[in-house]
Amino acid sequence: MARRSALSIRIVEGRNLPAKDITGSSDPYCIVKIDDEAIIRTATVWKTLSPFWGEEYEVQLQPGFHSISIYVMDEDALSRDDIIGKVCITRDMLAEHPKGYSGWMSLSEVDPDEEVQGEIHLRVEVLGSQGSRRLRCSVLEARDLARKDRNGASDPFVRLRYNGKTQESTVVKKSCYPRWNETFEFELAEPAREKLCVEVWDWDLVGRNDFLGKVVFSVQGLEAAGQEEGWFRLWPDKSKPTEDERRGSLGSLQLQVKLRDETVLPSHCYQPLVQLLCQEVKSGRQDGQVHLVTLLDETTTAECRQEVAINLVKLFLGQGLVKEFLDLLFELELAKPCEPNTLFRSNSLASKSMESFLKVTGMPYLHFVLGPTIARVFEEKKYVELDPGKVEIKDVGCSGLHRVQTESEVIEQGRQHLQSYLGELLDAIVRSAPACPPLIRAAFRQLFQRVGERFPQHQHAKFVAVTSFLCLRFFSPAVMTPKLFQLRATHADARTSRTLLLLAKAIQLVGNMEPAAGRAKETWLSPLLPALQQGTARMRDFITRLVGTEEDQGEEEGEARPPPAVVKEGLLLVHKTRGNGPLLAAAAGKKLHFCLTGESLSFGKSPGAERIGAIALGDILAAEKVEEKSFGSSHVMQVVYLATGGQQETAYLQCKCVNELNQWLSALRKVCGNNPRVLRSYHPGVFRGDKWSCCHQRDRTGLGCDRTRHGVTLQDWSDPLDPTVEAQRLFQHLQALRDTLRDKYWELLEPEHAQNGPRGEGGYAALPEGLSRLFAVLAELERCHRRAQPPRPPAPALLLLQT
Repeated sequence: MARRSALSIRIVEGRNLPAKDITGSSDPYCIVKIDDEAIIRTATVWKTLSPFWGEEYEVQLQPGFHSISIYVMDEDALSRDDIIGKVCITRDMLAEHPKGYSGWMSLSEVDPDEEVQGEIHLRVEVLGSQGSRRLRCSVLEARDLARKDRNGASDPFVRLRYNGKTQESTVVKKSCYPRWNETFEFELAEPAREKLCVEVWDWDLVGRNDFLGKVVFSVQGLEAAGQEEGWFRLWPDKSKPTEDERRGSLGSLQLQVKLRDETVLPSHCYQPLVQLLCQEVKSGRQDGQVHLVTLLDETTTAECRQEVAINLVKLFLGQGLVKEFLDLLFELELAKPCEPNTLFRSNSLASKSMESFLKVTGMPYLHFVLGPTIARVFEEKKYVELDPGKVEIKDVGCSGLHRVQTESEVIEQGRQHLQSYLGELLDAIVRSAPACPPLIRAAFRQLFQRVGERFPQHQHAKFVAVTSFLCLRFFSPAVMTPKLFQLRATHADARTSRTLLLLAKAIQLVGNMEPAAGRAKETWLSPLLPALQQGTARMRDFITRLVGTEEDQGEEEGEARPPPAVVKEGLLLVHKTRGNGPLLAAAAGKKLHFCLTGESLSFGKSPGAERIGAIALGDILAAEKVEEKSFGSSHVMQVVYLATGGQQETAYLQCKCVNELNQWLSALRKVCGNNPRVLRSYHPGVFRGDKWSCCHQRDRTGLGCDRTRHGVTLQDWSDPLDPTVEAQRLFQHLQALRDTLRDKYWELLEPEHAQNGPRGEGGYAALPEGLSRLFAVLAELERCHRRAQPPRPPAPALLLLQT
């Protein structure tokens, strides 16, 4: 059994942000911090006060998650980026919205006294007998304190307040992981109603000290226990009066956030549910009966349908039945009343499942096909506009020494550019049939055949059915927003975005397979009509090859194929430190190309060069962040591994940005997650001279001063399948739909069946075998969950007060 917490975050857009630049605008981006650790940086949207991001992430969390903070920043090329404001969402707030929070949230001003983080290790006890009792507090250590000084560290000390008296610890210089091991005593007030306040401060030689956080205790319960020890989270000073005058004046963010806490049972517990779903898929559609998949489609709300579709696709991929599952969906969808020209245009379970299937299995193929053309559009930044109402001559400049281009010349030039991009993209698509994954080709072949049988008089419909998914739901959205499909690291600027939009429209028109493409609503696209008609003919030939028989696939030779997929690769700077491992000896102070696969982390001078060396995944013990002060950069990670001789070594690798850093950490943690030798603690600093820079320990091989974060990962389409997790999520969804499924079954029955097959007392009689078995399986899983719930831990004697 495992407890899992996952956080889904979608940053949609902002509005009414304040201007930070002299141009009267801003260049906003967002930083997402989970419990004070920066996890995500969105792309910058240039020169706007109402930015649109539309970026979506899912983060696997460590146990004990407290809050998520989203900072809106203004990027500045000449100085430090400005903080516009922030939104903070606590775990308790998310617990009040089990289906997720969606809406606008006003930005609040960032108060330095509220920007606290980290934990402090304390032991508190009551000594002595009645009449002469003392309260003793041992301040042991702290970890991950906020960095307040320019050197990337702090000079922390502790101030204790009790019953009107104050005591202070010594100052630990240049450390966010200080160790004090100091003890303080106070005379215990009678009765013990006073609170003990433990504050952490950053000492400054000049100016006032900076607040780092505090913990406030009620010691009444401590009298019975006698002693309490543990790590306590530091909290901001909430006793200060808050000023809400600026709330709302800093703008707002539209967010969609959902926290999913799951208890995942052992895989054998889900076998009855998985077997039942597989049996339903294998049995197929039967006339006169209501299929379980139909019930699921009819009862799942539009908000949940995408998530349910992903769970089902991943589950059946793991069971080797995804082709059969999609074919069943096609058959059930085509059994409904429908028109050949509107097939699969709605957001049904069939449409969402096929769309999810393409993303899960086809992202390398998508990058292979679209990547070169998208890169060319971004690099060339050509002005492309065909709409006379939007042509701006000033954006084009002069065609000669003195003459400004006319509107018709600008449109003709834009048509040539767009036709060039479209031609290159169609060339890539047409050549890509052999490169398309066999599983995707098989699914499209089934769809092609099903539609052809359903509409024998409209043979055109089977081509449109394929392109409605491939072009309209896969290629075209990726062309329009390449950042969201990981084709680019940043959003396009206004000019490039308009070019991509026109190119996506052209792909849509080709995908519609209309002989007269000029029937489009935008009549100004008519100059592109010859290219669109030619593209339609080429697309039809491509679909014919794509859905060819398996024997035809084996005969296609000499065509381009995508390179073998790797988990992660890229250039990283290797920092020079003390050590003798293969990586340290070969590459200290150099940039190398690293390649992470399912077997090892290898490195060479360049992507195509011979590998210099490799670290087996079984030898990687940890992948963690490094303090900024260690190398003057906040984008450095450390890979702790076992060298050939069995000694522990650490490689320090610098990434180019926070997103690349977290992507590398996430990838390494996923592939090494089952390594039994992973470390539970680590040093976020480096060992220089005779001590660690983080905690000042002098034992180089001693225990680390911070916890490792193996469980914090970014979820991705390329993640390995985990059928147990998908089964648990489907169980939660089906469990919530029990009554709705029963009611929908009776509603979908033929009227005469509803009359002749009475529901009986309570409405439970005469249910089909599949639905009855489903309810029994769900009931048994519910019992397993109840048995697996851990007992509630006893309440701590020391009551922590968040004040």
